Amino acid sequence: MATTAHRRYAEIMRDVEELINDHTSRVIQQNRGTSERSKLKLLVPSVGKFFTPLALEEAFNFQDERRKISSRRFVAPSFNDIRLILNSAQLMSLVRNGPIRLVTFDGDVTLYDDGQSLADDNPVIQRILRLLKQGCHIGIVTAAGYTEGRKYYDRLHGLINAVANAIAAKELEDPKLVILGGESNFMFQFDYMGQHFLKHIPRKDWLLPEMRKWQEEEIQELLDVAELALKECIDSMKLSAEILRKERAVGIIPLTGPGMQKFSREQLEETVLVTQQILDLSIAGKRVPFCAFN
Repeated sequence: MATTAHRRYAEIMRDVEELINDHTSRVIQQNRGTSERSKLKLLVPSVGKFFTPLALEEAFNFQDERRKISSRRFVAPSFNDIRLILNSAQLMSLVRNGPIRLVTFDGDVTLYDDGQSLADDNPVIQRILRLLKQGCHIGIVTAAGYTEGRKYYDRLHGLINAVANAIAAKELEDPKLVILGGESNFMFQFDYMGQHFLKHIPRKDWLLPEMRKWQEEEIQELLDVAELALKECIDSMKLSAEILRKERAVGIIPLTGPGMQKFSREQLEETVLVTQQILDLSIAGKRVPFCAFN
């Protein structure tokens, strides 16, 4: 049974891999005006570009050996199974088509648990150090919207200290480590001589041409609309929450104390979707890109 299941799963992965390869080649041909839409585009109209091949069949074989997906009788392949297969396929492609020049990481629920920090004993630190020693650029891209280097140091102290120690031991020179916070609003670069080993990089030095078009008054207008939407959610669902407004973000945080209730997942999702829709329909939301999340 496991052998049959493995063969069928592998065939599915091979078929999807071929669909992606066909789609990629047709996208290139379309750019030259010489091809029709791919079969994958017809099946999934919203599909975009694939920037690298995905070795899905090989990645499935690798993960199946580790997770015994084909040996399960009652539990079908899960979201986590598929995510790990896709991750493995992407890594295989990057390594084979290298050298890798840039790797970016999210913070919460990627490098560390939600709301926690990157502690000294986190095993990912040595892997990131190895990439830095190979000359790879590392970016930590996080939604945390801090304007002070100290707060990013608090969240990432394990990695930052490890990089500093490697420099002191002459194991690493000129590490290319950058932190991009607040959903692409604040940039800090590793600086061995800087306070908390971080140096703030002014926006004018790194903004893309498209981002330079965003006006500050338009950004604040967008945040005003979002704040009103959040207040409506607090009132309508009787949330034990207060508004937290920052320079480039606005959100809700739970109130603490007797009688205060925690947010449920459903309440948070409703808040995000309501706010998203209100911003989508607003004039401000059409001028400045944004994201709504929990």
